[in-house]
Amino acid sequence: MRSLIVEEYETYLSLERRLTSATIGIYTAELSLFLESGCDADTVGAMALEQYVTDQTIERGLSSRSVAKMLSALRSFFTYLQLKGYRADNPVSLVGRPKEGLILPEVATVDEVERLLAAIDDRDALGVRDRALFELIYSCGLRVSEACTLSVSHYTKDAITVVGKRSKIRRIPVGDVARLWVDAYLEESRPALVGPRLSEKALFVGRRGEPLTRQAVHKRFVAYAKDAGLSITIHTLRHSFATHLLAGGADLRSVQQLLGHSDIKTTQIYTHVDTTALKAAYERFNTGGEG
Repeated sequence: MRSLIVEEYETYLSLERRLTSATIGIYTAELSLFLESGCDADTVGAMALEQYVTDQTIERGLSSRSVAKMLSALRSFFTYLQLKGYRADNPVSLVGRPKEGLILPEVATVDEVERLLAAIDDRDALGVRDRALFELIYSCGLRVSEACTLSVSHYTKDAITVVGKRSKIRRIPVGDVARLWVDAYLEESRPALVGPRLSEKALFVGRRGEPLTRQAVHKRFVAYAKDAGLSITIHTLRHSFATHLLAGGADLRSVQQLLGHSDIKTTQIYTHVDTTALKAAYERFNTGGEG
C-alpha cells in the first residue's frame, strides 16, 4: 500500500504544480525510495541526506544527471513539507551535488563495527533482537529492506535466502557470530515478542509481534551509532561488509553475487575503497623517514 504522504504529494504535483506525468512518476519514485530507507522526513538533516544521496549513487550506479534528478525530487518534496507547515527548513538546500568522478562509500573499520554492536544492550528481548539484526546485516551485507522482509523460513542456520531488488533471490552464508545471535533471538526473544501472534512469519518483529519496519530499524541504528560515538548510517554496514571481504582476499565476482549487484561495475567501487584504506594506513605508519 502506498504511503498517504506519497499520494498527497502526487496530488500536489499534479494539481498545484501541474507537472507532466513523467516528472511526477520520477519524483514520487524517488520519494518512495527515500521513505523506504528509514529516514524520517520530519527530522532528517542535511548530513544524513547527503549520505543518503551518496549511498543511492553508489548502490544504483547513478550518473551525475540522475543524481541531479534525485536532488530535484527531494528538494521539491521538502518544499512541499514547508508549504504544509510540517517543516520550517529545506535540508536539501544544504546538500551539494557529489563531485564528478569516483564517489567512494562510507566504510567503518572492523573495530568501529564491533564498537557499534557492543553499544547494544542485550539484556532484554529487544536488545537481543537488535544485536541479531545488525550482526546479520553486517555478516551478510544486507540492505535494510531485505532484512525487514526476511521470513523465519528464509533462515537455515548456515545461510539465509534473500529477496533483493527486482525480486532477485540469492543465498548468503551466515557468519558464526551472527548465527549465534540469531539462534539466541529465535529461541528466546522472538517468542516473547510475538506472543499470541503465532502465525507471524517475519523473522524480525517489533515489541507487539508485528513485522519490523525500515523506519524502526533506522531509528534504533541511529541511537546505537550515537552511543558508540560513530557518525555512520545503517547502509555503512553493507559497504563495510563488501570492503572487508575484499580486504580479506575475496574475489570481486563472489562479492558481487553476495551483494546482489546486477552489474559488476557497481561492486568494483569497493576495490577503490580498499586501496584508499591501505594507502592511508601506509602513510600513517610510514611517516617521518629514517631515524
